[in-house]
Amino acid sequence: MHFLTKDIYFPPVEEATPEGILAVGGDLSIERLLLAYKSGIFPWFEEDEPILWWAPEERMVLFFEDLKISKSMRNVLNQNKFKVTFNTAFKEVISHCKKIVRKDQPGTWITNEMVEAYCKLHEIGVAKSVEVWLNNELVGGLYGVDLGHVFCGESMFSKVSNASKVAFIHLVKFLEQNNYRILDCQVYNDHLASLGCVEIDRDDFMMVLQHGISNLKT
Repeated sequence: MHFLTKDIYFPPVEEATPEGILAVGGDLSIERLLLAYKSGIFPWFEEDEPILWWAPEERMVLFFEDLKISKSMRNVLNQNKFKVTFNTAFKEVISHCKKIVRKDQPGTWITNEMVEAYCKLHEIGVAKSVEVWLNNELVGGLYGVDLGHVFCGESMFSKVSNASKVAFIHLVKFLEQNNYRILDCQVYNDHLASLGCVEIDRDDFMMVLQHGISNLKT
């Protein structure tokens, strides 16, 4: 594990601990965040903790052709009751993600410092959001970091049933239509697995990230 200084630098991802922690400290400046994501690294820490930078051995991703849409979810989409927009309410989306109560998590990992940092990334066109509206109210959405060929999803929220799934599905369709390689979902959870996401080796993820290779599946 490395302790960062003011220098904008990260060690190779292979030097991460077995748990996936690569480095501690540094800051959430635009320059450092851009280098992190381009290097296969992301910040994940809680309030009052030092910044932890992660590069886990297994990376949760979605290959677009593997997207799972249940019959009930198809019915929801066919009803067209939700309106979906892109990049119209980024700060509101990340703020809702910050406030949402999640099972097995006592608090949020989206600190005030992270909200400020990702809003700055949004201002330069790198952090992006998907918004889901019902009767002109923001009821769901997600945000992440757009690297041009890989979209790194950060967090999603729902205030009504299925709203975050609607955002996720619309994002996947957009990425597929615009020739992105994969959707990076970072770490495993059951919800993502139910949507078709799978874990791949860090080395394979880095091949996609750095070289655009998309034919990992045989």
